[in-house]
Amino acid sequence: MTETRFTMRPIGTAQTPFSETSGIPRGHGAAHTAEGILEIRPELAAGLDDIEGFSHLYVIWAFDRAEGYDLRVTPPTDTRPHGVFATHSPRRPNPIALTIVRLLRREGAMLHVAGVDMLDGTPILDIKPCTSSVPAAELRRGWLADAERERRSG
Repeated sequence: MTETRFTMRPIGTAQTPFSETSGIPRGHGAAHTAEGILEIRPELAAGLDDIEGFSHLYVIWAFDRAEGYDLRVTPPTDTRPHGVFATHSPRRPNPIALTIVRLLRREGAMLHVAGVDMLDGTPILDIKPCTSSVPAAELRRGWLADAERERRSG
């Protein structure tokens, strides 16, 4: 397999209330309700046109402070290790993340959102409207569903 390398330039940064990872809610039942601002570079603001019609957005961002990676990790929601690609661990071969946020309002190049789970100053790589066509009845939660059942019964 040939390896392709590429670089990305952030489209903006996140302003959040979290200065330390320890302050970000995580684990079973973690509520991501914190509000923040996605500040997009001014020259890209036209790319936000018509975004106000969407209730939720996918935010693709970089774990810019994570170092190295582990292929098997034990998430806070379970006691067993899992493959990194079956988790949300920040220690990944490509340190990128995906968060769904609720769009509160747009002010020029700034998107006010709820549900941020990233550190203040985190680089934003892309934003897409959340338009899932997968019916809820067809979604499977893998090992996470097992861990949640164990917690309820334990």
